[in-house]
Amino acid sequence: MTYNEDFMQRAVELSRQALTKPGTEPFGAVVVLNGKIVGEGLNHSLANFDPTSHGEVEAMRDACRRLECVDLTGADMYTSCEPCAMCVATMEVAGISRLFYAASMDQAGKAFEGLTKKERHPIDVDKLRKAAGALVGERTMPSAQSMDGQATEILNTWVEMKKAGK
Repeated sequence: MTYNEDFMQRAVELSRQALTKPGTEPFGAVVVLNGKIVGEGLNHSLANFDPTSHGEVEAMRDACRRLECVDLTGADMYTSCEPCAMCVATMEVAGISRLFYAASMDQAGKAFEGLTKKERHPIDVDKLRKAAGALVGERTMPSAQSMDGQATEILNTWVEMKKAGK
């Protein structure tokens, strides 16, 4: 893997914005493709009332909008902190090929000890890791399936339309 300190420095600089920008948390990230930054993000979860507005997710959203695509295969993610399971899952879906991070999840957890839910968007990292990889019946969150026939019919119709060029 080829690491570029300038890209990591940019991710850290983005995280530093949280020191003066209300509603943000100190997690910055950049997406790099072919040696150029194509997306940047800062955690805006509190400002946007959006629990998915993590720096990595925002950087991927920015990159996809700029490139007008949803496939970031071959891109690198530089982030100021080790990504949570949600961000890793999103990186996998988007096709991010390599990850470089600054602070570890443990380091971030120690820094955030004692903060209240009002002061930051709390994440139970271990619970998230377990749930993200578990089959639906093995998760702690109760769930139930219904109307699968109708939903599957729509899925199949959509696929047939795509195959027909519609």
